[in-house]
Amino acid sequence: MTVSELVAFDYRTAFELAPVGLVLSRQRLMVDCNRELLAMFRAERDQLIGRSFEILYPTADEFERTGQRIAAQLDSAGRYADERVMRRLADAAGTREGELFWCHVSGRAIDPSQPHAAGIWAFEDLSSKRALKYELTPREREIAALLIEGLTSKRIGLKLAISPRTVDVYRARLMRKYGASTTPELVNKLLTV
Repeated sequence: MTVSELVAFDYRTAFELAPVGLVLSRQRLMVDCNRELLAMFRAERDQLIGRSFEILYPTADEFERTGQRIAAQLDSAGRYADERVMRRLADAAGTREGELFWCHVSGRAIDPSQPHAAGIWAFEDLSSKRALKYELTPREREIAALLIEGLTSKRIGLKLAISPRTVDVYRARLMRKYGASTTPELVNKLLTV
């Protein structure tokens, strides 16, 4: 084996056996992924490679809004991270809808001036630490994720391009669903299984 073959083998092995899900992307299409990602999303390689990330989102709107947020919020090195609700694939027979779960996503655009041209993304399944106890709307999921980050209504409104008052309405809905009387209590309930 040549040195370049050995180096390529070592990098490929590290990619495949990484303890988090990894995806290489171009124009929001998955061009490669590792075993951990396939297991996390209950997918086969041919179900993901060449496909849009959209199939891993609860709704098409959430996919679009997340893409807009990523493009707007990359740091100068092209990095982005958040926690969001993702969707596992349905079973092969299509007899059940894909399960929703909390996921930490971090990554980097190869060229920060072209956020979706090419990137590498890591996915960590948080479902063992945080369960979705109630049926949440797409907007409730987004707001819950940003509340967990400790953002105020004003900051959440800026990130989602909605008014702080609209954020407060969704926060109140979440508080009712989770039986919380304060925002810290709500965040605590969102963070616990």
